[in-house]
Amino acid sequence: MNTTDFLNIAVAICPERDFMVFEQERLSYLQANDRINKLANALMGMGVSQENRIGMLSVNCPQYIEAYFAAAKIGGIFVPLNFRARADELTYMINASEIKVLFVGERYLDMVQEMLPNLPKLEKVISIDRPFEDMLTYEDLIASGSDEEVFLELDDDDTTILMFTSGTTGRPKAVPMTHTTFTMYILDNVDPADPENEEKNLLTVPMYHVAGIQGMLAAVYGGRTLVLMRQFEVKEWLEAVQNEGANRAMLVPTMLKQIIDFPAFSDYDLSNLQVITYGAAAMPFEVIKKAIDVFPGASFINAFGQTETGSTITILSPEDHVIEGSEKEQKKKLRRLSSSIGKALPDVEIRIIDENGNPVGPNEVGEIVAQGPRIMSGYWQDEEKTAQAFTPDGWLRTSDMGWMDEDGYIYLSGRADDMIIRGGENISPKEVEQVLFSHPKIEEAAVIGVPDEEWGQKPRAIVVLTEGETVTKEEIIEFCRSRLASFKRPRSVIFVDSLPRSALGKLSRKQLVEEYGGPLP
Repeated sequence: MNTTDFLNIAVAICPERDFMVFEQERLSYLQANDRINKLANALMGMGVSQENRIGMLSVNCPQYIEAYFAAAKIGGIFVPLNFRARADELTYMINASEIKVLFVGERYLDMVQEMLPNLPKLEKVISIDRPFEDMLTYEDLIASGSDEEVFLELDDDDTTILMFTSGTTGRPKAVPMTHTTFTMYILDNVDPADPENEEKNLLTVPMYHVAGIQGMLAAVYGGRTLVLMRQFEVKEWLEAVQNEGANRAMLVPTMLKQIIDFPAFSDYDLSNLQVITYGAAAMPFEVIKKAIDVFPGASFINAFGQTETGSTITILSPEDHVIEGSEKEQKKKLRRLSSSIGKALPDVEIRIIDENGNPVGPNEVGEIVAQGPRIMSGYWQDEEKTAQAFTPDGWLRTSDMGWMDEDGYIYLSGRADDMIIRGGENISPKEVEQVLFSHPKIEEAAVIGVPDEEWGQKPRAIVVLTEGETVTKEEIIEFCRSRLASFKRPRSVIFVDSLPRSALGKLSRKQLVEEYGGPLP
């Protein structure tokens, strides 16, 4: 099965159901399919064919989803681009993937126009919002196409998306993602469309990220209504849940924290929300604990994965978020909730290995590696980086450090290149950060390693205080003293107004090191 089958099945089962709700506009599955067919036929009329790359540079919008399915129907390869990237980064990605046709949102038109002389293989640019210069316009393109259903023989192992990773070092790497990459996970974990069962998905995660694409495709296979937001904004999110009766939502930890801390949170009726999936960054224990309390009718799922793994490979299930049972069982569940990413999904095998590539025992820290049919086969046209990404026996190196307990639950210890080494002892920034998160006056915290003549490196805490609170550096260090081994506690503290994060809430440790990794004044 391929991803276009998801759409065809949903159209057949619930044609009149809302496919998308976007800024008060509604589009049924049948209407959306007609527009997608018109766009697909128009693209073929422009000479776009199988394996041609079709790019999208925009925030979330209905055109994003239509363009993906139009590309998929004609066997093209969709390339979602990070709208936060700089012009030089976008130029690299467009040229490296050899995009033939590029859809562009309004706020990026001027930038793309300036980039055009440096994009020799880009043939057509399509403005999706309004007329601009001599570019084609999206609605005119759709109007020119036939609504005749597009039938093309697609192989499940054909590449359908080329997705760039948001790595913190070097140029972004492109991951070819096949139809199987998505369909295998969704068929195993999502109920198909049902004419009697209507659900609504609130989607705020950007679709240049694998979690956004996976969430969108899961909703289509389930025949759900996608309540789409351009970008996350707390008040709009709360209004969307209340006004549309959203049943499911996907959030990153920073989004969830902003929601539950919103002053008017209790003014909204969020009772229809049944499932909240979170991931992409570390979840502070106090945040998820409070979220469980204020969303009593919702189930929570912690999903962990990467672009290279085809998104989710482990989950901490809804049952793992319910703290019940004996005192011993509750203690075990609390530990999992505070720091585990759950257990491997059935179609994925995960190991923890040492620096020599040998599997380690339970509770021993090593690198997390993965294997399975959804794991990428390699980076796009980059043999060197592909070789670096795999062990000699074919396991994908996630670059995440962690350990596995006796029950198969996996715990993160941080990125391999984030590990702080003090006098030969490894210090996980994540472990120290969890202690800092528990301080009642600390809003956010990050830990980096800074050079030390005697010990090689020493931990430094970068701290954001809760609004209106004050605390000294010495008090924070003393707070850590009784909760961490002596070599792990921060030796210095820097107070900042905010921490640098990506659109998905991932901490940019590289930026922190650049700004705060030097000697203190």
